[in-house]
Amino acid sequence: MLVNSQSNHYFNFEDDFIKDLRCIPLCVRRKLDLIGIKLKLTHWQDFNLIEKNKIVDWPDSKKDLIDLKTFLKEITSNSKYGEAKEIEISINQPWQNKNKVPEQVLKSALARGINISVEKWRNLNELDRFAFCKLVRPSHEHNNLDRAFDEILK
Repeated sequence: MLVNSQSNHYFNFEDDFIKDLRCIPLCVRRKLDLIGIKLKLTHWQDFNLIEKNKIVDWPDSKKDLIDLKTFLKEITSNSKYGEAKEIEISINQPWQNKNKVPEQVLKSALARGINISVEKWRNLNELDRFAFCKLVRPSHEHNNLDRAFDEILK
């Protein structure tokens, strides 16, 4: 099976939880947004390592994502945390727009002395843009943000 590199890519700044996959990696979070599924961290932590790796390695073509949604609904259907909830599918989100750097990403970059031009933003893949948009949110701890800028914009 050919897997798109962004569908199963781990960032180096995620290395503190990748070995045991105790947290949901960004490549999976992107897929969840694309299929409109809210998977609780408790759901994720209940999955065994084989199931987690299967989800990480799941391709992200349109058909594959439909199958992933079905799989996640089935695998959580009897969960003590309830079935994974359906949410709005991500369409026209800032990370999906190659032609405009989101304001919060610009502010976070400039605070670090980094300039992200539209051209640079356009050259990032969707997962890279997704990572920045998630990591710069005010509700996020920002622990990995400096490392993300270093890794993605190197």
